[in-house]
Amino acid sequence: MDQPAGSPQDAQSLPVCYRHPDRETGIRCTRCERPICPECMVSASVGFQCPDCVRGGSGTGHAPDAARPRTIAGGTIVADPRLLTKILIGINLAVFIAVQTSTALLNDLVLIGAWPPAPFHPTEGVAEGQWYRLVTSMFAHEAIWHFAFNMLSLWWLGGPLEAALGRARYIALYFCSGLAGSALTYLLAGPTTASLGASGAIFGLFGATAILMRRLQYDMRPIIALLVINLIFTFGWSNIAWQAHIGGLVAGVVIGYAMVHAPRERRALVQYGTCALVLAAVVLMTVLRTLQLT
Repeated sequence: MDQPAGSPQDAQSLPVCYRHPDRETGIRCTRCERPICPECMVSASVGFQCPDCVRGGSGTGHAPDAARPRTIAGGTIVADPRLLTKILIGINLAVFIAVQTSTALLNDLVLIGAWPPAPFHPTEGVAEGQWYRLVTSMFAHEAIWHFAFNMLSLWWLGGPLEAALGRARYIALYFCSGLAGSALTYLLAGPTTASLGASGAIFGLFGATAILMRRLQYDMRPIIALLVINLIFTFGWSNIAWQAHIGGLVAGVVIGYAMVHAPRERRALVQYGTCALVLAAVVLMTVLRTLQLT
């Protein structure tokens, strides 16, 4: 016998699946409570979830990226863990080729405090507001042996560090270390002394590698021996900006320690906060030296 519309039997009918309106179901998603049919049900730790909740939150109730594999420093594991290292080497190579064809370009890139010396005018350099030289000098090389040695060191040290830290943390370490080396050179070297090269950033990678190896309880003797050899060259060879090496090394140790020892619950804050402190020290050294020279 047919029932009229609005009868109690209609009121008690089952809801339909939100993805398949032609299918009635008595099951609801435990997260969003939408009705789901057997075809759409995904087993969870408690009850069932709909495909949208599983796809949006990995089926765990956490953020979508919460279950992604992470590096020891909290970075995301990627398909090519040496991508940024390759890009940095490519930039250095492009600049090296460019400066070989133009001495004027090299003069515009090197780190120099003030040139020519007083009372000659006009003067150029960091003291005259050309702060960009703190960065451009990190990518400039004049001698082929200098370029080759730095790029070989970048490949050996940078690749494993990029894989261990993740891209964002690795590039922050590289630039902060390089800038720290440039700032210390500007602060302590003669204002008319020109310097260039990626050595400050490379020594930062040395320092961070040592911290990482200690954290992982690896044999420290190889990296210590390599670092000692480089320091002997730093202080035993003339025409080397030892300030850049020491500044980069100290920054690399400080940032590297923060990267691998930061507590998980405040990891990003500690890591990038340490980078910000190093950059603040770079700005302070640059300002103090500029006030001294002007």
